[in-house]
Amino acid sequence: MNPPYPPTSTFREALQAESPLQIAGAINAYAALQAQSAGFLALYLSGAGVANHSYGIPDTGLTELEDVLIDVRRICGRVKLPLLVDIDTGWDDPAKAVREVAAAGAAAVHIEDQVAAKLCGHLPGKYLVPKEEMVARVRAAVSGKPHSNFTIMARTDAVAVEGLAAAIDRARAYVAAGADMIFAEALRSLDDIRAFTREVKVPVLINLTEFGMTPYFTMEEMREAGVAMVLYPLSASRAAASASLEIYHAIRRNGTQSDVVDRMQTRTELYEMLGYQPPK
Repeated sequence: MNPPYPPTSTFREALQAESPLQIAGAINAYAALQAQSAGFLALYLSGAGVANHSYGIPDTGLTELEDVLIDVRRICGRVKLPLLVDIDTGWDDPAKAVREVAAAGAAAVHIEDQVAAKLCGHLPGKYLVPKEEMVARVRAAVSGKPHSNFTIMARTDAVAVEGLAAAIDRARAYVAAGADMIFAEALRSLDDIRAFTREVKVPVLINLTEFGMTPYFTMEEMREAGVAMVLYPLSASRAAASASLEIYHAIRRNGTQSDVVDRMQTRTELYEMLGYQPPK
């Protein structure tokens, strides 16, 4: 396997190149190649993506650091775009998590303020750690930074649990503890997003995951609301999973793939994406 590529730019440089910065979720190295070919300037490895797609389990805090590192190494061994990695709650040692994810080739991480047995940020029933405990997580994560260009993002799930004002208060505390950027999860309206970005004086990421609490805002709406980054964590993988299931059903039902071949990527298209020239 290839060693990790040094990113062609830092996460901050990507942020300066596009406003808002669109960040594409990639569940594996091939998906990362596809996102790169589509013109995205930054990539994201979701904890849910690792749990759901690499292990076939729900995203409830069951995966460990090494599970995430496997996919980080594979992506960063193939693609040079800066990668933001979800490190959940830090696995009891945020400094170690940051050091190892950075060594695997990532450019940034985010760490969240849920309890260790966490849930998807757009589900009900979430529980948060006290603000002071999350501040300690952020400080530990910052202490693991390998260099000043590595980005630490603090995610708060407090809007859905404690309300907007409490989420803003938490975000400010996380910035004071050293977070470079804030991931504001599950905001429901542009007014709430505007209020959040107005009060939090670092770049703010909004997650536009499908089937969640946040509407599918446009880039122009996000720009006007002061958002610095827009995340699409699993959009392509959801589409691919749906298409794959249809193909499996068709082959099983019909006893042949002939009726659905026209919906498949061709061998030539695959080789083009891989940059591979087969022998003639």
